[in-house]
Amino acid sequence: MPLRPIRALPGALLLSLCLPLLAQAASLTVELSPVKDASGTIRVGLYQDPKTFRKEAQALTVLQVPAQAGKVQVQFPELAPGRYAIMAYHDENGDGQLNRRLGMFPTEGYGLSNNPKVMGPPSFDDSAFEVPAAGTTLTIEMRY
Repeated sequence: MPLRPIRALPGALLLSLCLPLLAQAASLTVELSPVKDASGTIRVGLYQDPKTFRKEAQALTVLQVPAQAGKVQVQFPELAPGRYAIMAYHDENGDGQLNRRLGMFPTEGYGLSNNPKVMGPPSFDDSAFEVPAAGTTLTIEMRY
């Protein structure tokens, strides 16, 4: 009797290789407060590469939610465990960017993971944190 190829084997093999990766997906919840008011949106950029930190167009992902006075929460589902940093801002005028006076001083509220006290541009290392396989929640202080 001739041998027949088992067509389900490649799919089963692929699934068995992917299941451990899916099991390791973590969730990151970010709470931002105090948000000054409900104007505009809150934009939260998630970064994994120090070279792209604060360059929103090169973020790993950016979430945008309507602003509301008080606390705003966003969630990044299914992240690989690892080292990340966040820069968030209150885009009060809805122009999709953190507005600055003289190109340096934010005129809209902003926040960084780890809430570092910075003089000048913040660094990835000052804001870096670990996302464990179990997931985590961060609280970020908005500064106006």
